[in-house]
Amino acid sequence: MPVIFMLAPMAEISHRALRELIAGFGRDAAGGPDEYFTEMISAGALLGGGPFEKWYLDGGPYPERLVYQIAGSDPDQIERAAALLDRRESEGGPCLGIDINMGCAAPAIRRTGAGVAWMASADAAGTLTGRLRRVVRRRLSVKLRIGFREDFEELLRFCRRLEAEGVELITLHPRTAGEKFRRSARWDYVERLRGELKIPVAGNGDISSPEEMLRRAGGPLMVGRAAVRRPWIFAAARALIGGAAGTGGEKAALEGPLNKDTVNLEETGIRFLELLARYQPPEFHLSRARRFFGYFCDNLKWGTYVKNLLNREESLAGIERAWRGYFAGTSGEDREAARV
Repeated sequence: MPVIFMLAPMAEISHRALRELIAGFGRDAAGGPDEYFTEMISAGALLGGGPFEKWYLDGGPYPERLVYQIAGSDPDQIERAAALLDRRESEGGPCLGIDINMGCAAPAIRRTGAGVAWMASADAAGTLTGRLRRVVRRRLSVKLRIGFREDFEELLRFCRRLEAEGVELITLHPRTAGEKFRRSARWDYVERLRGELKIPVAGNGDISSPEEMLRRAGGPLMVGRAAVRRPWIFAAARALIGGAAGTGGEKAALEGPLNKDTVNLEETGIRFLELLARYQPPEFHLSRARRFFGYFCDNLKWGTYVKNLLNREESLAGIERAWRGYFAGTSGEDREAARV
């Protein structure tokens, strides 16, 4: 059975610029993930025709691998938004599937009744997914957490209800609603759920290396923050399993193995800024750049210092100057020492 890799939906991160950057580390499409999940799309904002929705809907570079994730609390709005996205065709073709966000635990999302708030009622969640199953022609999936407490039987009942309503994939982030990242992801929940359900269960949480990706890949595997820190992680994992070795995309990587010691970090950062300017509106530039470098700078020994430098800038041009300036002042042995 082939290993399935997925890029997680992450607010202000899982946009086309990051997808293009990740895809650039492979040969054609082969080095990236099998599936790219979008950042969550508000059902209400989509239906209301918000001015920025077209950037959330951009399906590139591989629309056939794209999964639109919908968030909301109003079943009518979610149903209408799902039907719209299911029938939408980006340049290059239709999407792979529609995902319902039942796992976001951010207080602002949860208070509206969206995200993990859906896990308070298996009946409500099941009714919603049943409605969507009737209007969605493509794959229907749900991303969720363990729930509001550690109770595997309760989680299993919830997931079986979704399965009975026609959900074809469940992604489990194995933390409770209130934990965030304070506690390690409990992968035993993923494994147990895989053994109980008939549909695939993807695991998501605390993946930090290509080696760990292979170790956890007893089923579909979703990677989030690690793919921002190291956009080459999918290509490196495929190299380990004899897939696409990935010698790097334009301005992205050096010949040879893909890791933080062989990838040109300076040029990868510049490449991201170029893609951000091309595929995101000016109003999003600073927030998206800061979010990306907030993770990507972890590759540097003095990453916190560099993050502070970049966060003081008020334009992409300023961020680029500060980024290049840091590397210009770090050369030879000092540059090698700057890597974590």
